[in-house]
Amino acid sequence: MSDMANRADCLLDAMNAHDLEAALLCYTDEAVYVSPAGIGEGRDQIASFLGVMLTAFPDVRWTPWNTFVVCGNVVITQWTITGTHLGPILMPNGEVIEATGRPINVRGCSLRTMDGDRIAVHCVFYDQLELYAQLGAELVVNRP
Repeated sequence: MSDMANRADCLLDAMNAHDLEAALLCYTDEAVYVSPAGIGEGRDQIASFLGVMLTAFPDVRWTPWNTFVVCGNVVITQWTITGTHLGPILMPNGEVIEATGRPINVRGCSLRTMDGDRIAVHCVFYDQLELYAQLGAELVVNRP
């Protein structure tokens, strides 16, 4: 793995250690975090997104399968996230799913634009339907 990929994966190491402070140090001060759950600008907002995962899934674990460096400072990692739903999680419609005790196993990927040793832009992609279905959420589809 390249040096750039190793620097980008400091976030995975920190999150797998459940160390939010160490995870935030992987980002620049003005970093932007984009995920299906929303957008966070700056470390305080990013802490909210990462903190939700650590609270909802206190045994959460990201397992990377592939990491690629493209265009010099862009790092893409494919991963699987696993854990047990033991805390509340907010759904996109504003409803909260309380702890279900159910396990999750969701595939996704991260695209990180690096600024030196830190993440400047972090885009996370995963299937929300896959996650919410594993939690047993009732999903309503509005049809015209």
